Amino acid sequence: MLKMSHDSSKKMKKVCSSIEGGSDLDVAIQKNLEAVDVFQIEIDNLNMKASEEILKIEQKYNQQRKPIFKKRGEVIKNIQNFWFTAIMNHPDLSSIVDEREEECLQFLNKIEVEEFEDIRSGYQIEFHFDENPFFENAVLIKEFHLEPVGSPNSQSTQIKWKDNNDLTKNTDNNFGKSGGRKRRLESKSFFLWFIDNVDPVSDDIAEIFKDDLWQNPLQYYLVPDIEETNAPENDEDSDSSSVVEIQETEEQ
Repeated sequence: MLKMSHDSSKKMKKVCSSIEGGSDLDVAIQKNLEAVDVFQIEIDNLNMKASEEILKIEQKYNQQRKPIFKKRGEVIKNIQNFWFTAIMNHPDLSSIVDEREEECLQFLNKIEVEEFEDIRSGYQIEFHFDENPFFENAVLIKEFHLEPVGSPNSQSTQIKWKDNNDLTKNTDNNFGKSGGRKRRLESKSFFLWFIDNVDPVSDDIAEIFKDDLWQNPLQYYLVPDIEETNAPENDEDSDSSSVVEIQETEEQ
């Protein structure tokens, strides 16, 4: 934020230098611009302090949420195919799961998201699997290092595929076919997304896992039940009532 103020000050100095020695009106404008710049610096300083305080609050509540997430995870492990079902019910995440990957993701028993101590610097997503015929790893981790030090980057666990079960091969891979944020959601493979570390800042899929599915997976696990609860009355009942009404009319 301070950088923005310095930039505006440089621009203002250029403007002021260009009107030095001009009319009284130009001098008045210069003084007003200098006053505006002083106010802008004060605003930027307050914005920076606000950001620091918000960060402290986020860190505080992240620590309070951790044991609750852990307890929730232990209960979820007792629900067969919980995470697989939640993913497949999610309108965006289900679109990146290739048909060949569905069987593999049924071995997924836990997802965990952990933000780094400085939440601005990044986070990691952990995918825990039961023993399965596809790969040897028990845990697959994808880390996102975003800021403030160094260039943004991401790293993925190397998947140790078992013979003839590499799900990243012969897959409909749409990576790189379009630019920007849409590129990720157009992928048709969960594991191709997992091993791709080209553009961590524009990774929509990671953001959905972190900010949506992880925060409230139950809403997606229960989607069919919720839809059934909200469904209109049975058409069969409506048809039968209509038949009764028609019969009564004919008798009259």
